Amino acid sequence: MCNLKSRINNLKLLPFLSILLLVSCDVRLRQTDAQLGLNSQQAAGRRIYDQYCDRCHAPYSSRGRQGPSMRGVFKNRYLSLSGLPANDERVAEIVRTGRGKMLGYSQVLNQQQIDDLLAYLHTL
Repeated sequence: MCNLKSRINNLKLLPFLSILLLVSCDVRLRQTDAQLGLNSQQAAGRRIYDQYCDRCHAPYSSRGRQGPSMRGVFKNRYLSLSGLPANDERVAEIVRTGRGKMLGYSQVLNQQQIDDLLAYLHTL
Protein backbone atom coordinates (compact mmCIF):
# COMPACT_ATOMS: atom_id res chain seq x y z
CA MET A 1 0.00 0.00 0.00
CA CYS A 2 2.79 2.37 0.91
CA ASN A 3 4.55 1.66 -2.40
CA LEU A 4 1.36 2.43 -4.36
CA LYS A 5 0.92 5.72 -2.49
CA SER A 6 4.51 6.67 -3.29
CA ARG A 7 3.99 5.94 -7.01
CA ILE A 8 0.82 8.04 -7.11
CA ASN A 9 2.64 10.97 -5.47
CA ASN A 10 5.48 10.63 -8.00
CA LEU A 11 2.98 10.68 -10.88
CA LYS A 12 1.47 13.90 -9.51
CA LEU A 13 4.90 15.53 -9.68
CA LEU A 14 5.56 14.47 -13.28
CA PRO A 15 3.68 17.36 -15.00
CA PHE A 16 5.33 19.90 -12.70
CA LEU A 17 8.80 18.47 -13.32
CA SER A 18 8.19 18.39 -17.08
CA ILE A 19 7.24 22.07 -17.13
CA LEU A 20 10.21 22.94 -14.96
CA LEU A 21 12.52 21.11 -17.35
CA LEU A 22 11.11 22.91 -20.40
CA VAL A 23 11.33 26.33 -18.76
CA SER A 24 14.91 25.81 -17.64
CA CYS A 25 16.14 24.76 -21.09
CA ASP A 26 18.03 27.21 -23.26
CA VAL A 27 16.32 25.90 -26.38
CA ARG A 28 13.19 27.21 -28.05
CA LEU A 29 10.64 24.86 -29.54
CA ARG A 30 10.85 24.74 -33.32
CA GLN A 31 8.68 27.35 -34.97
CA THR A 32 7.41 27.43 -38.53
CA ASP A 33 8.87 29.76 -41.14
CA ALA A 34 5.70 31.87 -40.89
CA GLN A 35 5.94 32.10 -37.09
CA LEU A 36 9.51 33.30 -37.47
CA GLY A 37 8.46 35.80 -40.16
CA LEU A 38 10.91 34.40 -42.70
CA ASN A 39 10.75 35.56 -46.30
CA SER A 40 11.23 33.04 -49.13
CA GLN A 41 15.04 33.49 -49.25
CA GLN A 42 15.38 33.09 -45.49
CA ALA A 43 13.13 30.01 -45.53
CA ALA A 44 15.29 28.48 -48.28
CA GLY A 45 18.35 29.26 -46.15
CA ARG A 46 16.71 27.59 -43.16
CA ARG A 47 16.25 24.39 -45.18
CA ILE A 48 19.94 24.50 -46.13
CA TYR A 49 20.87 25.12 -42.50
CA ASP A 50 18.73 22.18 -41.37
CA GLN A 51 20.37 19.91 -43.92
CA TYR A 52 24.03 20.90 -43.56
CA CYS A 53 24.63 23.01 -40.45
CA ASP A 54 22.23 22.01 -37.69
CA ARG A 55 24.02 18.79 -36.76
CA CYS A 56 27.04 20.79 -35.54
CA HIS A 57 25.71 24.31 -34.92
CA ALA A 58 22.68 25.00 -32.72
CA PRO A 59 20.58 27.78 -34.25
CA TYR A 60 18.64 29.03 -31.21
CA SER A 61 20.63 27.84 -28.21
CA SER A 62 23.59 29.66 -26.77
CA ARG A 63 25.25 26.25 -26.35
CA GLY A 64 27.07 24.89 -29.35
CA ARG A 65 27.26 21.30 -30.44
CA GLN A 66 30.46 20.22 -32.17
CA GLY A 67 30.80 23.77 -33.43
CA PRO A 68 29.70 27.08 -31.91
CA SER A 69 26.08 28.13 -31.74
CA MET A 70 24.87 30.34 -34.57
CA ARG A 71 22.47 32.23 -32.30
CA GLY A 72 23.16 35.91 -32.82
CA VAL A 73 26.15 35.25 -35.08
CA PHE A 74 25.72 38.59 -36.88
CA LYS A 75 24.79 40.52 -33.74
CA ASN A 76 28.40 40.40 -32.58
CA ARG A 77 31.22 42.32 -34.17
CA TYR A 78 33.48 39.27 -34.36
CA LEU A 79 32.98 35.53 -34.74
CA SER A 80 33.31 33.76 -31.40
CA LEU A 81 36.07 31.24 -32.16
CA SER A 82 38.09 32.79 -34.95
CA GLY A 83 37.87 36.45 -34.04
CA LEU A 84 37.21 37.23 -37.70
CA PRO A 85 34.72 40.00 -38.50
CA ALA A 86 31.11 38.77 -38.29
CA ASN A 87 30.03 39.80 -41.78
CA ASP A 88 28.63 38.11 -44.87
CA GLU A 89 31.99 37.96 -46.63
CA ARG A 90 33.81 36.14 -43.80
CA VAL A 91 30.96 33.75 -42.97
CA ALA A 92 30.49 32.88 -46.66
CA GLU A 93 34.22 32.19 -46.91
CA ILE A 94 34.04 29.82 -43.92
CA VAL A 95 31.03 28.05 -45.45
CA ARG A 96 32.87 27.65 -48.77
CA THR A 97 36.34 26.68 -47.53
CA GLY A 98 35.75 25.43 -44.00
CA ARG A 99 37.74 26.26 -40.89
CA GLY A 100 39.19 24.14 -38.10
CA LYS A 101 37.20 20.89 -37.92
CA MET A 102 34.51 22.19 -40.29
CA LEU A 103 34.68 20.99 -43.87
CA GLY A 104 34.03 23.43 -46.69
CA TYR A 105 30.86 23.26 -48.78
CA SER A 106 32.10 24.84 -52.03
CA GLN A 107 31.48 21.57 -53.88
CA VAL A 108 28.01 21.16 -52.34
CA LEU A 109 26.43 24.62 -52.19
CA ASN A 110 26.22 27.14 -55.02
CA GLN A 111 26.43 30.91 -54.48
CA GLN A 112 22.63 31.34 -54.34
CA GLN A 113 22.36 28.67 -51.63
CA ILE A 114 25.13 30.36 -49.63
CA ASP A 115 23.32 33.71 -50.01
CA ASP A 116 20.08 32.06 -48.81
CA LEU A 117 21.93 30.55 -45.85
CA LEU A 118 23.41 33.94 -44.93
CA ALA A 119 19.94 35.52 -45.13
CA TYR A 120 18.68 32.93 -42.65
CA LEU A 121 21.69 33.34 -40.33
CA HIS A 122 20.86 37.05 -40.07
CA THR A 123 17.53 36.07 -38.48
CA LEU A 124 19.10 34.11 -35.62
